[in-house]
Amino acid sequence: MIDKYKTVQSSAAAEIVIKKSRFIGHCRPVLSEEEAIRFIEEIRKEHWSATHNCYAYVIGQRDEIQKQSDDGEPSGTAGKPILEVLKSQGIKDAAIVVTRYFGGIMLGAGGLIRAYTDGAVAAIQAAGPVWMEYRREVRVGIDYTWLGKVENELRARGMLLGATVYTDRVTVVCYPLESEAEAFIAWMTDLTQGQAQIESGESTYIPKQE
Repeated sequence: MIDKYKTVQSSAAAEIVIKKSRFIGHCRPVLSEEEAIRFIEEIRKEHWSATHNCYAYVIGQRDEIQKQSDDGEPSGTAGKPILEVLKSQGIKDAAIVVTRYFGGIMLGAGGLIRAYTDGAVAAIQAAGPVWMEYRREVRVGIDYTWLGKVENELRARGMLLGATVYTDRVTVVCYPLESEAEAFIAWMTDLTQGQAQIESGESTYIPKQE
């Protein structure tokens, strides 16, 4: 597992108009090629009367799967620019379809590349870029006398925190990066002079806004 990767948080669309042609960029997070294909087919059905539905997708933490299609536009003017936007922005596990309704004015190869690039960028922004960080849940149980010091140190460290549970003791739920979890536990043990009751939980990807 990698510490973090960038994707989009939701399915969204954005429209731009260039020389009377409508370009509608659709973006969705996908975790498999099957999901990407279903998304592309949904857009094709929704925009069956469009001139083109060009697409690209990147799947896998190391971009193992990359596909693109010009869908009838001149070779290299649509699918490739969309794919390059995904790669240049570091977006993984996402698919983009840029729908074009032809407005009657030819754009030329350069104009098409710019238009599909802009459509893909707009789609990503609408879908909301987000970092997914691989973090471990660590529950820190302490006496109330330690709470102020621990909270101050956690804030100074910029630690991602979950719930704080108040019973006869206080349990602070922390989410250090998985790669830093053992060092965090050692630091917390030292900080509380070994008086904290620390439980290590599961690791999972957690979204973090840009």
